[in-house]
Amino acid sequence: MQLIIRYTHADPATFRTAFDADAEDRGRNGMTLLQLWREDDGHSWALFQVGNPRAARDYLDGAAAVFHAQAGVSATDAHFVETV
Repeated sequence: MQLIIRYTHADPATFRTAFDADAEDRGRNGMTLLQLWREDDGHSWALFQVGNPRAARDYLDGAAAVFHAQAGVSATDAHFVETV
């Protein structure tokens, strides 16, 4: 299973610094980064491999709020997807 997230953020440099610092927490919650893209100065996309969907959902519903505050994230759009 994979997870793709579109982040809306205030500053790409602040977002990237906080995103990199959050890698260990995401990893503990079953999320492995496959790719990170910057759409423009206000949006980034991340594609994750998800080894533990329940832990990843719990992270998104709780602990991710700390990352969002540190990264200046004002909105996210997350989708769990599978290859068919």
